[in-house]
Amino acid sequence: MISLDRCNRLLDCNLSLITIGEFKVPNFSWKPQQTKQLDKSKFETYYNYKGGIALKSGGEIPPTKNIGIVTGFNNIECIDVDTKVIANVKDRQKFWDEYLNFLKDNIEEFDEKFVIYKTISGGFHIIYRCSIIQGNSKIAALEGMKEAILESRGTGGYIFAYELCLSKNDYTNIQEISVQDREILWAVSKTYNFIPLKEEIKVDKKEYIGDNDNDITPWEDYNSKHSCTDLMDSDFSIVKSLNDKYVIKRHNSESPHSGYVYKSNGCMYLFSTGTQYPAEKLISPYAYFTYKFHNGDFKESASDLYQKGYGSRKVKVIERIEKPVIDKEKLVFPIEIYPLNIQQYILESHRTLGLSIDYMGSSLLWLISVIIGNTMRVEVKKGWVESCALWISVVGKPGIGKTPSISQMIYPLEKLNNREIRNYIKQQQKFIEYETKNKEQKSYSEEIKQPKKTQFIVNDITLEALVEIHEENKNSIGVFKDELAGWFKDMNKYRAGSDLEFWLSCWSGKSVSMNRKTAKSSFVDKPHIPVLGGIQPGIFDQFNTEDNKENGFSDRMLISYPDLFVDNYNTNIMDEEIIEWYNAYIVKFFDNIKRDKLKFNNDEDIEPMIVPFSSTANTEWIRIFNNITELQNSDYENEYMKSMLPKQKSYIPRFALLINSLWAYDDSGSCCYELIGKDNILRAEKLSNYFINMSKKVKIDSKDNNEIKKVIKAGEGKSKQDIFTAMYRDNSELNRSQVAEMLDVSRRTLLNWIKKLEE
Repeated sequence: MISLDRCNRLLDCNLSLITIGEFKVPNFSWKPQQTKQLDKSKFETYYNYKGGIALKSGGEIPPTKNIGIVTGFNNIECIDVDTKVIANVKDRQKFWDEYLNFLKDNIEEFDEKFVIYKTISGGFHIIYRCSIIQGNSKIAALEGMKEAILESRGTGGYIFAYELCLSKNDYTNIQEISVQDREILWAVSKTYNFIPLKEEIKVDKKEYIGDNDNDITPWEDYNSKHSCTDLMDSDFSIVKSLNDKYVIKRHNSESPHSGYVYKSNGCMYLFSTGTQYPAEKLISPYAYFTYKFHNGDFKESASDLYQKGYGSRKVKVIERIEKPVIDKEKLVFPIEIYPLNIQQYILESHRTLGLSIDYMGSSLLWLISVIIGNTMRVEVKKGWVESCALWISVVGKPGIGKTPSISQMIYPLEKLNNREIRNYIKQQQKFIEYETKNKEQKSYSEEIKQPKKTQFIVNDITLEALVEIHEENKNSIGVFKDELAGWFKDMNKYRAGSDLEFWLSCWSGKSVSMNRKTAKSSFVDKPHIPVLGGIQPGIFDQFNTEDNKENGFSDRMLISYPDLFVDNYNTNIMDEEIIEWYNAYIVKFFDNIKRDKLKFNNDEDIEPMIVPFSSTANTEWIRIFNNITELQNSDYENEYMKSMLPKQKSYIPRFALLINSLWAYDDSGSCCYELIGKDNILRAEKLSNYFINMSKKVKIDSKDNNEIKKVIKAGEGKSKQDIFTAMYRDNSELNRSQVAEMLDVSRRTLLNWIKKLEE
């Protein structure tokens, strides 16, 4: 609570103050203070009130706990920015920074006009005076949130008085702003209010589609392919890009903006009534098209779009297939390397949840690698032994489903990891309690030894902590990051080359130690640290450098980068039984390896089972090895790709060990843990071919990206269409999705430009 002296200064500055009791409610009647200040002596009595005055209704007036400033009095108004409705602290700050900069961009001398205080909950108050104010109101709520993030406090309201002022002015010199500045302040604030789409299509869709559930109307098809930004060049221009929307302004308008277009669905919302488009309603691209070209006649507009080829064609459905049949031969990731029941789980997850087969198949490899850890080694030949550690990057754009696909496969392992963490905490607490006992008490108590950490999955962790955990849990520590960009950036966090050398040693299974001043010395004789995470193509390209090719870092990274599109919602339901089966399957596999294969010697080091190739598997391995060698020596193989081939000579035996272990556990009757058979080395070869092709795809995409960037840079000052024209004439085969993203236009816009070029 601010001091009484400061309160008296605020009263001198013509502010009306009240006292606040419990639950942020005034403890004394404050209605008179909406038009009249308390005198200082009366206020002091309220300020120092500690409780004791009885109420006629029972109970007593609660003591004073805080001070409030009455809004509405002397034309004071406040915008209350309640950032705590956003769960993530980083996202809260991001919202505030964006909102504040938006205001400063549109209101001249913003810093001179407004008072800003930070609230105790981490929110903000923006305070001002104006000749026109209103009562308390909700201004903006974000998508999916019931509570408003922006509210006003005006006539009939009050705000808490705080200490932390973030502005040049404070409570003692609140400035009066112009009505126009207030209108801009409120218009910018309303921009953040999410408006759900409730478009009324005034057309009978049966005129355009049949009875097939998968049919799509012309307007649905048009909306899926267009944004209002594709149509508005003659009406509006974009004046600012926010996190989730574009702010737009009507041509020749004096207002700083007229509305916005949502990035997620391309719909427009207008504040302005000075156009042919409806105001304060969400306008879909189809509705925009209808008002722009058909004067609001939706039936005429739908017919026009149908004639232009939008929507499903009306055809008689001969047979409806309830469950889609997936041709496994056409799948990029070779899921046939897995036992049939695992294949079924992956396919069902794809069919019902729309998850990526590639991402799920790759994630399962990491899961098996974490479980097997140091319990087994594959013997390629005498003197050549490989672990089964993998580094896997699932590459894709935001929103494409990387994390859900990964989680679908590794969720049971994460639950097991949580189980180990909870057990450690419980045992550590018992150990602490035991250590607090005196010698006599210990003599008749069960001896409790200090437990070892058995956590085996980590995320955001320092190298010191990673080595320390691995020193205690010697089998395996899996690194899983939703975003691998941080892992790449941390490679040289302490001094040039140090982290990179650590990870290269880990991949090769060489011993690692940590002798830094900031942590105790740690040593791991046989590191086994599989890595898995998602990354965006553009960010991945930044780290896929020549330096990382030369030191071998990039070539150790297995890449899954399928061509994916965001699917519409499907109503297929996954059988609960198969979900329960998979969870139990992984738990049993984990417990089986831990119980039967995890063996320690007298020095408490793990003694791995050495698993050789069978004679027929060895014959296939020699063929595979020689084929790779031939590619390395070939004059026709791309030189960039040759550097990754030696790593595949290490990865293929690792793949074979992982696949063999899974088939052995599956108890197919034709496989055992102790020997890798021909079938599993052939499965490993298929998997290697997949990752080699994915690496080639990344290289091609990277080359395309660089070409596109060069053309865009060379065309600075030119229109987007002119830049694209030059690009298309030079190379018409460039990836159009990449081009559209870099030019910040839709793919449909590119198609329209191509059509004009080919006319």
